[in-house]
Amino acid sequence: MTSPVAERPALRRAAEPAASERPLITVEAVDKLYAVRQGEPVRALSDISFELRDGEVLSVVGPSGCGKSTLLRIMAGLDVPSRGRVLLAGERVSGPRREIGVVFQQATLLPWRTVLDNVLLPAQLQRLERARSIERARQLLDLVGLVGFTDKYPFELSGGMQQRVAICRALVCDPRILLMDEPFGALDAMTREQMNVELMRIQAEQKKSVVFITHSIPEAVFLGDRVMVMTKRPGRIARIAAIDLPKPRTLATMGSALFAAQCNDIRLAFSGRSEGAEF
Repeated sequence: MTSPVAERPALRRAAEPAASERPLITVEAVDKLYAVRQGEPVRALSDISFELRDGEVLSVVGPSGCGKSTLLRIMAGLDVPSRGRVLLAGERVSGPRREIGVVFQQATLLPWRTVLDNVLLPAQLQRLERARSIERARQLLDLVGLVGFTDKYPFELSGGMQQRVAICRALVCDPRILLMDEPFGALDAMTREQMNVELMRIQAEQKKSVVFITHSIPEAVFLGDRVMVMTKRPGRIARIAAIDLPKPRTLATMGSALFAAQCNDIRLAFSGRSEGAEF
């Protein structure tokens, strides 16, 4: 059986790339096994290798249980691989890093803290200068349209507003990379589409690199510069596809023939009927 094709050509460049072209994150031959009470260990990930480029949005899709969230946790330094390694600008990731912000499916805001205090939490934990952190938090809340909600509590916000706060919290320490694990999965369809547009605007203005995990192929195509398709467990890379859609993207993009064609290409890759590593 032929093994899935990752980005082998990109990992075998003959010449040393320019500094601006070097990968921001490199994932090298990552495996993850979990011990169980009886029987053989469960292999969640198998031989995962890819690169995240500076300023890129990499969407990740795959069936439930294929190890997408496990991969994100390993990249964030919240879990360790059984084999392989993750490098951030050439340095091994062995624990949480200030350069990496994480947004989970649930906003997980602290109910007893105001919006502003929730955003400030990472800065407080890292003991950053309070006055400067407050200024950045207010700038971020203004960026996402929540400047008038700084003194509100989570229960006073809609689901979409809470996720905006969670994104601000992940950005308050000015990380280079934003790792997002199905952050809009619990939202209704209309709010989810609006949040997709909002995220693209934030990413462009803040110039962040993003890894975005989703079960939605249209969402992956809409957001991604590339889409990484994973196989069922143990998760392997089936394909990494370049997305040829102009930016900035709007909701009208989703109605275009090119968008539909690229979604279909990812569906074929998802079902194992596509050929090639990139297009």
